[in-house]
Amino acid sequence: MQIIVLAVAALLGAGLFPAPAQAAPVLCEKWGSTTVQNDRYIVMNNVWGADTAQCVDVNQNGGFTVTRSEHDKATNGAPAAYPAIYAGCHYTACTSGSGLPVQAGSAGFGALRSAVAMTYPGSGTWDAAYDIWFDPTPRTDGQNTGAELMIWLNKRGSIQPVGSQVGTVTLAGGTWQVWYGNIGWNVVSYVRTSATPSLDFAVDTFYSDAVSRGYAQRSWYLTSVQAGFEPWVGGAGLAVDSFSFGSGGGTTDRTPPTTPGTPTASGTTAAATTLTWGASTDTGGSGLAGYDILRATGDTFTQVGTSATTSYTDTGLTPATTYRYRVRARDGAGNLSPESAAVTVTTQNGGGGGCAATATTQNAWSNGYVIQPVTVTNRGTATINGWTVTFTLPQGHTITGSWGANVSVGGGVVTVRNLPYNGTLAPNASTTFGFQASRPTGDTQVPAGYTCT
Repeated sequence: MQIIVLAVAALLGAGLFPAPAQAAPVLCEKWGSTTVQNDRYIVMNNVWGADTAQCVDVNQNGGFTVTRSEHDKATNGAPAAYPAIYAGCHYTACTSGSGLPVQAGSAGFGALRSAVAMTYPGSGTWDAAYDIWFDPTPRTDGQNTGAELMIWLNKRGSIQPVGSQVGTVTLAGGTWQVWYGNIGWNVVSYVRTSATPSLDFAVDTFYSDAVSRGYAQRSWYLTSVQAGFEPWVGGAGLAVDSFSFGSGGGTTDRTPPTTPGTPTASGTTAAATTLTWGASTDTGGSGLAGYDILRATGDTFTQVGTSATTSYTDTGLTPATTYRYRVRARDGAGNLSPESAAVTVTTQNGGGGGCAATATTQNAWSNGYVIQPVTVTNRGTATINGWTVTFTLPQGHTITGSWGANVSVGGGVVTVRNLPYNGTLAPNASTTFGFQASRPTGDTQVPAGYTCT
């Protein structure tokens, strides 16, 4: 991530710094830059975070090599520089023919692709990263204030992106840690869990993920696509061997996958549960990339994991606590399916004994729903002769029918007791019941807090 104060651009514009040579083979000036491929791209030295020496040898075919780097910065702060090659506008320096800025919600945005190949030395402390900038306006100068997407292909040393890790995701043929922070604009970083020397991807693949997490907006404008390195210590030998940016052509996949099946839970303990669901289908052509698992203890669902299959085990749960889960599918272009219906899971108490009740939302509509089945399981080592399930009914909800148990409601608490034929459960045996309820139109809540005794 580079931060260049506006004063630098002003000084350049005023002629107080020498203009970059258009065919310079080596750049050692702090802000030195040159165009390559007939102004299609710009290579910049960009030593924005230090005063130590750095030089880059420019490849006129579209790339560069860091030949000198005397940086020695602490790894708990900002890097020394961001030597990079880019298309678009970086402060007042714009390339030719990029078509940028372009709005992220426009028809042509989804066809934009970039590819890079890099070489890494075996020393120093650095990351190898794309830096992709978005602004709320189609600006061609100054600091962007929308979102900065950093895509780390590799890193060396004890460095990390801005902010903190908020999840993991499978995109563009790899698995990435997702980091988020805000330093006056949103910084969304994707750190590949296994290093790669090259990447070829649609820009919208990563931007769609950032939008889905609430860190970016379709109304914002892509202003530049940059590929380079952030060195903290050393860095000589880092090289961009090739770089490209442009339209990938063809029809962009904007068709989301179908909705996954409602999850079911099994093997629930005091600290874990295993979810399985029906598969989604992708018809947009980019292929199904995986599933996001969403969890809630109240009304708000947050992503807690991803899976490349139709199952997921959630661990580290709190005993005797009720959770709700939903699943959504993701395709190779970053399109997200609608979220599945929710399953409610109550973890066992710390002793691991007694019975457990797990609820599944079979169907839901604007003013009602069906919970079926609610599975009652004997988790203990002795036979149960009679069980009672209780849960909270949201305000304004009314149970209109039930089956497989005796149901009574008092003060918003629902008490469900076994019938004569299903009250005896041997260890690990289970039975089920269900019910239908009405709710105020537009209310999306379903009951939670199932306990079994």
